Amino acid sequence: MAIFLTGSTGYLGSYLAMGLFTGHRDSLNLLVRAKSDQEARERLWQSLQLHFEFPEFRDYLATRVRFFRGDLTSERFGLSDDEYHVLVDTTDSILHCAASLNRKSEKQCLNVNLRGSLEVIQLARRVQNRNGLRRYSHVSTVAVAGTRQDEVVREDESIDWARSDYDPYARTKKFCEHMVHQLLPDVPRTIFRPAIVLGDSRKPETTQFDMVQAFSVLASLPLLPLRPDDRIDIVPADYVGKAIVAIHQKEAAAHNTYHLSSGTASQTYRELTDALAKDGGWRKPVYVSSLGSPFSGTVNWLARKKSNLGRGASLLKVFWPYLTWNTVFDNSRVVAELGGEAPEKFSSYAYPLLRFSRTNKFRYPAKPWPAEGAAAKSATGSAGA
Repeated sequence: MAIFLTGSTGYLGSYLAMGLFTGHRDSLNLLVRAKSDQEARERLWQSLQLHFEFPEFRDYLATRVRFFRGDLTSERFGLSDDEYHVLVDTTDSILHCAASLNRKSEKQCLNVNLRGSLEVIQLARRVQNRNGLRRYSHVSTVAVAGTRQDEVVREDESIDWARSDYDPYARTKKFCEHMVHQLLPDVPRTIFRPAIVLGDSRKPETTQFDMVQAFSVLASLPLLPLRPDDRIDIVPADYVGKAIVAIHQKEAAAHNTYHLSSGTASQTYRELTDALAKDGGWRKPVYVSSLGSPFSGTVNWLARKKSNLGRGASLLKVFWPYLTWNTVFDNSRVVAELGGEAPEKFSSYAYPLLRFSRTNKFRYPAKPWPAEGAAAKSATGSAGA
């Protein structure tokens, strides 16, 4: 039997696959958009090379992976009847991570987040009816809390249907949680809500650059239109991945919803910029919170420009509400579940992350699938007898 994992070719999904490979022995049923099994392998390699060298990756591929080449938004993922029945019969738990992070597109969020999640929930329903489902885990977001200001939010206080949402991403993810609870009442289910997932506390490399690029723009400004003592809830991807895998694999979780966040230990902007100035040898910025409104207008204007600056401004425009809400999400549940382990502070790894991203022009230096001869040599450690 296997864990059905969606989103394995994405950033956070790669951490889940890595954690399952290295810390557990389960096989993985992976849903991947691809026209051939080789294309599926190459897409997975693009994602997992952040964590593995090729020989180790290929060993896992050969022994513990079954690909289901399909589309999250198609009925039964676009699989044939035989393929779908195999998927139902071989799955004993589901970890749904795939999502559209396009916060500006209502259409894409509706299609991927709502329609796609419904397909995964329907699979869960069929597995439960057929063989029983050990657990359904759903990766959501703290953004389901809607418009907030100057708050500490606990898990059971997040969903408030009377509150407005900042964007289509938050709105659709909130309703996804609702579908999970309404349609799978008899299934052990866990909702994970990551805060701002940014970088890896153990290494500078990353393959996800949108938020890093937005921070790079802010870090380059001599004047910051923010309140210096506002906190921003940032959590490293390695902590989020570890928490999701550990709780998903537990026989019984203590709660059904977890904030994967820095919580009340979230750092202030002043703490972050002081650390960056120290590590980078930069001058500390001046904070002028009264510039917030004109800055927002300038960002909106720059976002229409086709340039690197325009790209950064476009990202800032999307994330701006989350940079100014001074809201953090209580993480005492997950810290207790992980035996007291809390996430590393962003200031401890922010500068290496920023330096790596700028050096590589906000692109991961991905390695292609090795040629056949090189792959064989890599797998055996020699060119042959």
